[in-house]
Amino acid sequence: MWAASTISNLGDGITLVAGPLLAATLTRDPVLVAGLLFAQQLPWLLFSLPSGALVDRLDRRLTMGAVDLFRCVILGILGLAVMADWATLPLLYAVFFLLGTSETLFANASLAIMPSVVAKDQLEKANGRLFAAELVTNQFAGGPIGGALFAVAAALPFLLDAGTFAASAALVLALRGRFRVSEDGGARGTSLWSEIAEGVGWLTRHRLLLALALMLGAGNLVFSATFSVLVLYAQDVLGLGGVGYGLLLTAGGVGGFLGSLLAGRIGALLGTGRALFAVMFVQGPAFAGVALSGNPFVVGAMIAVDGFAAFSWNVLTFALRQTLIPDRLLGRVTSVYRLIGVGSGAFGALIGGLLARSFGLSAPFWFAAGVMLVVSLASLPFVNNRTVAKARDAAQ
Repeated sequence: MWAASTISNLGDGITLVAGPLLAATLTRDPVLVAGLLFAQQLPWLLFSLPSGALVDRLDRRLTMGAVDLFRCVILGILGLAVMADWATLPLLYAVFFLLGTSETLFANASLAIMPSVVAKDQLEKANGRLFAAELVTNQFAGGPIGGALFAVAAALPFLLDAGTFAASAALVLALRGRFRVSEDGGARGTSLWSEIAEGVGWLTRHRLLLALALMLGAGNLVFSATFSVLVLYAQDVLGLGGVGYGLLLTAGGVGGFLGSLLAGRIGALLGTGRALFAVMFVQGPAFAGVALSGNPFVVGAMIAVDGFAAFSWNVLTFALRQTLIPDRLLGRVTSVYRLIGVGSGAFGALIGGLLARSFGLSAPFWFAAGVMLVVSLASLPFVNNRTVAKARDAAQ
């Protein structure tokens, strides 16, 4: 699992840079560039719920392997199209929409499979190592490599990413064992929609996880609003090229790498609830720092702070969800959680593009700063050490 995640995330990091760079060569309109992230995030609104229900019905290992093979084919097609000079914005949107659709299945399955691979008292540690490997490959290595490869030949990043998905599929499918929810623990003989409704009902009755989902939704909204136009901000405001843009994302990886490794210690020092508030609150000043500065080094430092906070949040909340949600419901409840928490990214991408077009490329960062400060303060009555301890006791 760790090796498969590491290899595929290297390819993801390369495409994370190459996709926006390719879009920026096809148009300079912020809304159209932001449309790429909108296409990738939209499937979370459309397919997250049925994907979660399917994950609780299917063998999670086989699901992940099949999705990786599909993504290999899709990116291979894009790479060949770019090589033949057939790349267009509609094609780019379609490929990223299919990649986002695939991710709804893979992400739900990869989180749901972890309690079958790792003991529950080791989940926080295991998730931290997965995130650390993701950051080393996705942003440390993937960003600069993606920018450099794109400068050599625009098709290379996508073809290489296709190869990483093929390798990931081989590793996942090589796992031994059965990774399907047992029939006595899952809902059998029921309709897919009734199973979805069970997951929706469970999450809406769980005040802590519902609050965390809403907080994640706000965070992903502002992340998409800023990231959707970051390639234009890097080129037009900071004066960076493709390699410089990749290095800018690497700065976020530096912070995220530290956050993924230190999240457990921060949670132990402050308590999980207080730590979650702190890492969300600090993102507001970080976004404001980006908006105020046109200096690449200052912007890189602020992106590193945001990466530290975001990945600390991920490690703490992943382990918490895997502990609190019953295994038979893990796929479905996670899909509802992601519908709220990740589906907001589609709206964020459109908001970022419209703000940048109307008020300039710094406007999405001011919007992000304000939202994160308000949401973090509003969350205090619902997400704190007392509510987290109460939820853990109830789960036990």
